[in-house]
Amino acid sequence: MQMEFLTIEEAVVRKLLGAASGDAALLYLYIHSGAEIAAAEKALGFTQTRMSCAAATLRQLGLWPEERKTPILPGERPSYSEKDVLDAMDGDKSFRLLYGEVQRLMGRSLNTEELKILLSFVRYLGLPSEVISVLVSYCKERARRRGSLRNPSLRTIEKEAYSWAEQGIDTLEEAAAYIHNQSVRNSKLQQLMAQLQIRGRSLTQAEEKYASSWLEMDFEDGVIALAYEKTCVNTGGLSWPYMNKILNSWHTAGYKTAEQIRNGDRKKDVPKGASGELGEAEMEAIRRLLQEG
Repeated sequence: MQMEFLTIEEAVVRKLLGAASGDAALLYLYIHSGAEIAAAEKALGFTQTRMSCAAATLRQLGLWPEERKTPILPGERPSYSEKDVLDAMDGDKSFRLLYGEVQRLMGRSLNTEELKILLSFVRYLGLPSEVISVLVSYCKERARRRGSLRNPSLRTIEKEAYSWAEQGIDTLEEAAAYIHNQSVRNSKLQQLMAQLQIRGRSLTQAEEKYASSWLEMDFEDGVIALAYEKTCVNTGGLSWPYMNKILNSWHTAGYKTAEQIRNGDRKKDVPKGASGELGEAEMEAIRRLLQEG
C-alpha cells in the first residue's frame, strides 16, 4: 500500500500542540488531507458536540479553512431607553431569567443603565443568554487573576462582549475554546514572567502588550530567556523596548530556535575571509603592496 505524507508548517504544529486538543489536531489533519468538512463528523467518529468543540478550537487558532463571521461594522451603537428595558423585562422571559442570573453572578442588583448594556448584548450583539453568562463568569475570573477584589463593571464586560461578537464567539463551544486558549496563553505568560524574574506583581498593560506580541512570534522554549540574558548584559537589567528590538530582529530574520540564533550571530561576528582563506579585499591589498614594492 502506498503511503501518503502530509506536510505541516512548524508554526501550525506548535499551535496545535499548544491548544492541547487531540480532537482539534485530528480534525485539522483530516481537513488538511483534502477531505470534505461535511463528512468529518462521521469519518472521525465524533459526536456533534465533539465536532463543534474541535471546529471552534481550530477557528480560535486561525486554522479553520472557512472565513469567520463578518465582524460588527463600525458606527453608532443603538441606544436603548428605559421603556425598552421595561418591555423586555415584562415581555421577554429569557431576558428576565438572564437578568436574574447576571445579578447572581455579580452579587448585586443591576441599575437601569446596566440593564441597557445587558439588553444590547442580546439585541445588538446577538449573544445567546448562556454565552452571556459564561462571558460574565470569565470576566470575573480574569479580574480575580489580575488581583482585583471587586467584580468587573458592566462597562468592562461590555468591552469583552464586543470583542467576542467580533470574533464570532456566539456558542458555548466557541466560548469554551476561547477560554481554553486564553488559559493556555496565561500559563505561557506566567512562564515568561518567571524567566524575566518578575514575581509578586502582575504585568502592567504596556508590559503585557510586549509579552503577548512575543508569544505570538512562536519562538522555541529558551529563546525568550536568551533575549533576556542579552538585554541584561547590554543594559544592566530588564529593558522592555530593548528586549523587544532583539526579539523583533530575530523574528524578522526567521529565527525560531536558540540554535538558529546562535548560528546567525556567529555569521555576523565572523568577518569576510576569516574562515582560513583570504577574502577578496585582503587579496587586493596584497596585490597593491606587491606592485608598490
